[in-house]
Amino acid sequence: MQTTIVAIGAADTPKQMDEKLSRAGEVIRRGGLVAFPTETVYGLGGDALNPASSRKIYAAKGRPSDNPLIVHIADMAALGRIVREIPEKAAMLAEAFWPGPLTMIFRKSAIVPCQTTGGLDTVAVRMPSHPLAASFIRKAGGYVAAPSANLSGKPSPTLAKYVVQDLDGRIDMILDADGAEIGLESTIVDLTSRIPMILRPGYITQKMLSEVVGETDVDVTVYGSDTAQAPKAPGMKYRHYAPKGELVIVEGEPQRVVRYINEQAAAHEAAGVRTGVIGTAEQLAQYHASSVKNAGSRCDAHEAAKKLYTFLREFDDEEVAFIYAESFADALDEGFGQAVMNRLLKAAGHKVIQV
Repeated sequence: MQTTIVAIGAADTPKQMDEKLSRAGEVIRRGGLVAFPTETVYGLGGDALNPASSRKIYAAKGRPSDNPLIVHIADMAALGRIVREIPEKAAMLAEAFWPGPLTMIFRKSAIVPCQTTGGLDTVAVRMPSHPLAASFIRKAGGYVAAPSANLSGKPSPTLAKYVVQDLDGRIDMILDADGAEIGLESTIVDLTSRIPMILRPGYITQKMLSEVVGETDVDVTVYGSDTAQAPKAPGMKYRHYAPKGELVIVEGEPQRVVRYINEQAAAHEAAGVRTGVIGTAEQLAQYHASSVKNAGSRCDAHEAAKKLYTFLREFDDEEVAFIYAESFADALDEGFGQAVMNRLLKAAGHKVIQV
């Protein structure tokens, strides 16, 4: 298969933009696959109501077929057709956070094929705020199933070049536009029980959700690997976001963390092995390794979130074999830091060292 790469930029006239998105939408309507930008990460889109399209998404990514796809819509009018009911709390959250980086889980209607939902009787739905994504969804027929546009298990792409790296020759088209604004996937919240439950943390934090609907809960498997309980979101049981090199998270007093990482890096470098570090701005100048990445201030998890997947991809490009990351565990109760730590833990296979 030859993949068509369509560049979209500020220099495009409204007519040119419309023509490019119409071409992409037609690919979806014919049953093809298109990678497109959102405010979170790049998505790999197919017709959510076409079982064959969903099967193509799983095949292109090498994704387990029990890992449900998120259905992307462009307006509230589209929601009623694919869900059995819209609970009051879901309507409240939609009013507060849609369009935006929030995915909600509903009981699905019969029109949504089981191939899209991973065999479940529920459907995950999101309304992205990225204007290009919204226009593309409308051109595509209003219902676009889209996981992240990467090979399964690899870091999610925030830039089109990483979509090309993973999926060139596997899908029909890639819309190459600006990089993702947020850099982490959407928050997922299950609305099928009395108390809304967060299955994946993201930009929309538990505090933000609770301010709208009252009591919320978090799936116990989100931050821990030592629980015998299966994740409520099937996709969360798989390793995600993993770089080629071995990633370890280091927790402890800042100077001890710096000392430990530098000792490990020195030993690896002496053996001719490239080492990488993800550090906060407060400690960055103290690290010595082949590649040191600045995750921004420890006081602001947003910069770390926006850069994390790009860092992991860059380490792969730089052939880094061992990666050490400062922990964001002290930010677990500070909103967006939850999401950053969740992704780091998944990428590291929950390998954490206390110093």
